[in-house]
Amino acid sequence: MTTSKFQLVGSLLRPADLRDYKTQIEHRDDIQYPFYDNFDGYQAIETADIKQVIAEQKENGIDILTDGEYSKSMWHLDFVWGLKGIERYIAEHGYTFQDHDGGQYETRKDIGIRITEPLSGKNHHFINIYKLVKAEAGDSDTKLTVWGPAHAYTELAIFDGLAGEGQVYATNQELKAGLIQAYKEFLDDYKAAGGEIIQFDDCLWELFDESNPASFFADGNAALADLADEFVAINNEVVDYGHELGLKVWTHNCRGNYESRSAAEGTYEAIAEKFLRDQHYDRFFLEWDSETAGDLKALESLKDKDAEVVLGLLSSKTTDLDDEERVYKLLEEAAQILPKDRLLLSHQCGFASCDSGNELAIPQQWAKIKQGQAIAAKFWAE
Repeated sequence: MTTSKFQLVGSLLRPADLRDYKTQIEHRDDIQYPFYDNFDGYQAIETADIKQVIAEQKENGIDILTDGEYSKSMWHLDFVWGLKGIERYIAEHGYTFQDHDGGQYETRKDIGIRITEPLSGKNHHFINIYKLVKAEAGDSDTKLTVWGPAHAYTELAIFDGLAGEGQVYATNQELKAGLIQAYKEFLDDYKAAGGEIIQFDDCLWELFDESNPASFFADGNAALADLADEFVAINNEVVDYGHELGLKVWTHNCRGNYESRSAAEGTYEAIAEKFLRDQHYDRFFLEWDSETAGDLKALESLKDKDAEVVLGLLSSKTTDLDDEERVYKLLEEAAQILPKDRLLLSHQCGFASCDSGNELAIPQQWAKIKQGQAIAAKFWAE
């Protein structure tokens, strides 16, 4: 596999015809994933748009192709919607993000999850989507982006309380075992479909930073260290299984990305020992697009590992091109900590973690991608 030093995290802005269907889905909980039977023309439009975005990625020199996440409504929930045993519904509230004015911003509300029977990852619709990507990609490399297992467990078990008396899983331990098994079943099918790279996306790490002023999670949580260890162990069990299958297993971490808004703060330095040093991923996509993320010292935790780091120094949330002087400066700093050949460059997150996308236009997205490619070509040619 040949890899450009500039990488896409995964998602790209959706065209209007696809967003129309996604908006209709958002307001109905009487339908179940993948929703094709509920909307005339939806599957045909999605397929055509996926084929088009793969062609655009090729035309723009992207070397590891995805479906642009066009098949998803949100970056994470579609994966669990596709598991056997999951039912979605419209909750009373969406997720809370930080608005541009410093206030609170509420996301879409179809985030409710019920567990109706033991979970299974077999015959997931993501495999059908991946087969389409694989066929359209030809000789190009491909990857699939999926919700990280520990984040999924934390949301289902810790935040939503979906285990207990009278529920499908009587304890969190049983739910954890069932969820991990579902991930392993999914990876079996992905490998059988020709998958080579799986990327687990995750935006909870910084909530384990006790100094994070925006963490509703760390404040006063005496069991935080133990939960962090459990979090890392869940991910590693699934990562190790992926490695046994011969997959490359990557992860992307950011502080949330919803219509150009963030969910949390916190730095990598505070959690680097566990979340960077101790996790078994082959490649880490990390977020350093603003001063909120702190400095690059956390990279020192990876010195004794072979893992690659994709430095998210560029912003997918803004319309303007990025400050190239800042990017080159940080690339030089990173290369003083880790070997230059283990580093890559990206935006801090995808351009559309949810179907509505970030607050920029498709031509601006491609201009920012071209800038990232040019910066990478110059830096790694030196």
